[in-house]
Amino acid sequence: MASSENRFIATMTGARALVETLERLGVEVAFGLPGGAILPLFDPLFDSSIRHILCRHEQGAAHAAEGYATATGRVGVCIATSGPGATNLVTGLADAYMDSVPIVAITGQVSSAAIGTDAFQEADIRGITFPITKHSFLVKEAAAIPQAVAEAFHIAATGRPGPVLVDVAKDALNASIAFDWPVAVELPGYRPTVAPHYRQVKQAANLIAQAARPVVLAGGGVVKADAADALRALVDQTGLPVVTTLMARGALPDSHRLNFGMPGMHGAVAAVGALQRCDLMITVGARFDDRVTGQLSSFAPAAKVIHCDIDPAEISKNRLADLPVVGDAGLFLEALGQRLAEVELPDWQPWLDYLDGLRRKYPTWDGGDDDAAVIQPQAVIRRLSELAGPEAVFVTGVGQHQMWAAHFVALEKPRHWLTSGGAGTMGYCVPAAMGAKVGRPEALVWGIDGDGCFQMTNQELATCALNGIPVKIAVINNQALGMVRQWQTLFYGQRYSNTDLHTDRVPDFVKLAEALGCVGLRATRPDQVDAVIAQAMAVEDRPVVVEFVVPKDAMVWPMVAAGASNDDIKIARDLAPIWEEDDL
Repeated sequence: MASSENRFIATMTGARALVETLERLGVEVAFGLPGGAILPLFDPLFDSSIRHILCRHEQGAAHAAEGYATATGRVGVCIATSGPGATNLVTGLADAYMDSVPIVAITGQVSSAAIGTDAFQEADIRGITFPITKHSFLVKEAAAIPQAVAEAFHIAATGRPGPVLVDVAKDALNASIAFDWPVAVELPGYRPTVAPHYRQVKQAANLIAQAARPVVLAGGGVVKADAADALRALVDQTGLPVVTTLMARGALPDSHRLNFGMPGMHGAVAAVGALQRCDLMITVGARFDDRVTGQLSSFAPAAKVIHCDIDPAEISKNRLADLPVVGDAGLFLEALGQRLAEVELPDWQPWLDYLDGLRRKYPTWDGGDDDAAVIQPQAVIRRLSELAGPEAVFVTGVGQHQMWAAHFVALEKPRHWLTSGGAGTMGYCVPAAMGAKVGRPEALVWGIDGDGCFQMTNQELATCALNGIPVKIAVINNQALGMVRQWQTLFYGQRYSNTDLHTDRVPDFVKLAEALGCVGLRATRPDQVDAVIAQAMAVEDRPVVVEFVVPKDAMVWPMVAAGASNDDIKIARDLAPIWEEDDL
């Protein structure tokens, strides 16, 4: 072995070189499962400083890597073997791609001579994941391993973050190489634009100075860019109202007077109204998803659009941008604030009064059923948020409980909210909560899941129990696939085809939790809610599952039907759309 102050050279196997590369890139933890093709990697991993967490399913490993990455801002790592091991990662990779989560997936592949022969446990995972990864590598030579892994981490973390796959042939893992560190990462075709152009910033400031009804639409890119402080500084400086997408929850404190909530299909009326009635939309790190825009042709009809995004492909993809700005969200917000300090801004008070009026007139939930014997899911989530406090990290599954959590969990900071947005992946909650807790062990991590989602990946609670990862999972049990049932109620004549889960009988979630090494608790009446939350909060050495039994006919309101205009937003089933002509 030879070494110098700046250089490390040694002879080792490709597998050892891969582990050495991960260590030198600062990786502290990886989630995965071994198998034949990846087994050479697991031998040096045994002696590594990297903590490997053995998951119960590769999908869980991918979601755990996502949870780790989202909660910490660092690159998450998952590992799987070839064939079904690799294909089981696909859902997590697709989820990470849609939500711009930086993870690196390392998969074993059959020996290079056998690739293409339909060998045992062979799958073209690079081809399979081509549409759902930011980039992918197939490594057939041991000498190429360090370079590929270093480039994968660079690509995953820079520009618009996303998942990268590194597929390594088994013979490359077994071969010996001279490992030379550091490696230089030079990718001539990959140079993300980070700094926004000053002329576009100047034009944006001029448009804002001319607007009577401006609004900032903050997307998940604000959180990914760690730009929450820049957003708040701009809002405090200018008095611009803000709405935050599902993925941007926490980017501006919920307590801020200029935060008008989440827009979209199940958005707050004030937030939807802000977009529909604005004359200028300053969009930062959002991609005009259909769940936000509703019927695109009727979305924000009077608005000029400033659209800033790190990914130029997103600009004007769905909504034409009057002023496109390519660059980092934080740098744009800071530069915009500096420019706006030099111009005179209009009086936006009438506009803010209008939005305040919508917020007061149309609260997201007014208390619901007065039946003291029934637990209302909205009340459970609101109370859970109050008792957990603003420092807690919340992770959700997908469905009704996700939308209720988006409205009733009070969020004051970024990276305290983890959810599956673009892909809408049921089963995300439990493993993502596990990853978040591993990344931030000092934090109180609560998962809010549905009885349908929970049954998809709850086996990872065994992983949590065995590895000392004390997450807490609240299961909102309405005995049904709630969001699908809601659609069947509203649009399919109450024909409940295959949405009843019968989880009032099977499984018993308390016994299941105990079988997985967790504490299991249940609340069936409103007067039990605080007590079971307190019991769960008192447990620090094991995972906890708390089942809250709620009525199956509770619905998420407000709602814009799929494909309908945001102008058709309704706040209850039997009420007409709410807009009056015209409150402005």
